[in-house]
Amino acid sequence: MAGIVVVFDFDKTIIDCDSDNWVVDDLGATDLFNELLPTMPWNSLMDRMMEELHSQGRTIEEIADSLKRAPLHPQIITAIKSAYSLGCDLRIVSDANLFFIETILKHHGLMDYFSEINTNPGFVDEEGKLRIFPYHDFKTASHGCDLCPPNMCKGLIIERIQSSVLKDGKKRFIYLGDGKGDYCPSLKLGDGDYVMPRKNLPLWELISSNPLLIKAEVHEWSYGEELGRVLIHLINKTQIEESTTSAAQLISADCKFQTMPLSSHDALPRTLPVPH
Repeated sequence: MAGIVVVFDFDKTIIDCDSDNWVVDDLGATDLFNELLPTMPWNSLMDRMMEELHSQGRTIEEIADSLKRAPLHPQIITAIKSAYSLGCDLRIVSDANLFFIETILKHHGLMDYFSEINTNPGFVDEEGKLRIFPYHDFKTASHGCDLCPPNMCKGLIIERIQSSVLKDGKKRFIYLGDGKGDYCPSLKLGDGDYVMPRKNLPLWELISSNPLLIKAEVHEWSYGEELGRVLIHLINKTQIEESTTSAAQLISADCKFQTMPLSSHDALPRTLPVPH
């Protein structure tokens, strides 16, 4: 397994739209969504919108069919499969919800490529209705991050992932995202890591406004084909660097062994006489 963890945002990164807006617009609930948006947090609003869609007679199958129509660039599918085949550990950190993400990944045959999905809970209840809840229960306590929405701090999630993979040795991270919520986790990356912001979107703008705050190396992208090209380039580059470093360490250790001086206590043993 390569020492590389690739973390994807989902909306406008893996898929080329916002999945929440996609479903709301596709199923004809945009006006109500816009009316309620100023009155409650986004995550709570999406739970309310699912309730409204079901009250209008929309079924969970119609919601799933809408999600399956969400745009996903073929080159991103290829990039995910290529990164996996190169031994990378692929994960998702998203402010969408589990039902939306799993429905889309399963539809495109991508579910098994990811070791972990960190997102808001979304499940079908006993009445066959989709419920959406916050990743972090902000009504009980705040997660304490001013950069992130109340229901999810992606920076805290990245720190947990960083800690969890340390037992397998040092890992290099590649983080791909587009939105304001992807800025906090980008700040958690260190030297040797990479962040891939989508050009001209909020994450890219925040990084561009003060690039010195970001320790990771920044590589922008605009469309699916470019994402795939940049991502595979960074994976190959990292693996070459790791191989070169490992080889250099082996050579150095070998040279130390060969040039180690023998002390008087380390003299070769005397030859024993062979009796005739």
